[in-house]
Amino acid sequence: MDKPVILTPAAASFTTAGGGYALEMEALERLGAEIVECAPTEAAFLEAAPRADALYAKGMKFDARLIGALTRAKVITCATVGVDYVDVAAATAAGIPVTNCPDTFIEEVADHAMMLVLATHRRCIEQDRMVREGRWGEGRPQLLKVPRLMGQTLGFVAFGRVARLVALRARAFGLRLLAYDPYVDELTMSSLGVVPASLDEVLSQSDFVSMHAPDTAETRKMLTTRHFARMKRGAIFVNTGRGPTVDEAALIEALRAGTIAGAGLDVFETEPPARDNPLLSMPHVILSPHNASASARFDEARKRRAGQEMALVLSGRWPMSCVNPTVLPGSGLRRWQPYAMERGPNS
Repeated sequence: MDKPVILTPAAASFTTAGGGYALEMEALERLGAEIVECAPTEAAFLEAAPRADALYAKGMKFDARLIGALTRAKVITCATVGVDYVDVAAATAAGIPVTNCPDTFIEEVADHAMMLVLATHRRCIEQDRMVREGRWGEGRPQLLKVPRLMGQTLGFVAFGRVARLVALRARAFGLRLLAYDPYVDELTMSSLGVVPASLDEVLSQSDFVSMHAPDTAETRKMLTTRHFARMKRGAIFVNTGRGPTVDEAALIEALRAGTIAGAGLDVFETEPPARDNPLLSMPHVILSPHNASASARFDEARKRRAGQEMALVLSGRWPMSCVNPTVLPGSGLRRWQPYAMERGPNS
């Protein structure tokens, strides 16, 4: 039998450039698989795609035309939580499973989200600048206007894995918790001390609104001017999900007008943001460069997981995490259940 060929663009992926594929190959080596790079261009990919048994997706966007060229591929694997750079609908139409890493670095993102809640609430960056700029006396008067954290309400828009871990952290600070997610059952929320709520209830009752929705056609610009108008004037908006889920112009206007009090953002509608983006100069806004998932274990964990997913499919088995599980019954792959994923093929 021919050795499986895994095609991937020769492009830097997040923090690693030219680091090789030793971690992915830990699971793939026994299959005799080979990871082959092509230039990160459409022409180079289209030329190489027909001989690929799998696609290791990174470094470029994969639209319907590129996916259509994968005439023998059994899987498209992403070493990320989000898969917005892959046309999942096109992959589904072609019968190709798309895998991701939904649970590999969610603890880090939850830590980051909680950090943004605390730092915006206690005006961390502004207080730091006061000390550095010799404005010592301004610090206490500012915080005397800030309400006590205990007893305030944190509301979640989408209640997936990261939001659930944020909820566990937030309970320790005495926060009341609400969540809106039409795809999560109420028992999952209530078991974590979270009150199921409508989107309007989350927006209107929360002192902190934490956005966790993925970037899909359904969620793009999910929060607009009318949604920010429903929030409390003293509310803080936090987003560690995806930038395009929010109408950024509407968020900027809400901050300028005082409709909401502040924001903590790890993601933006366009990344990196333009130098003239008003968010960069707003005082009660804390920003980070879409790195909430990063830690010392980030690259190793996600690369190993990507290798494991490709090895499972190339050895004839269902992957652990499939974002389009409807393709699996007709894929010719064998179902197995290493552990429940709470959604998708192994739930």
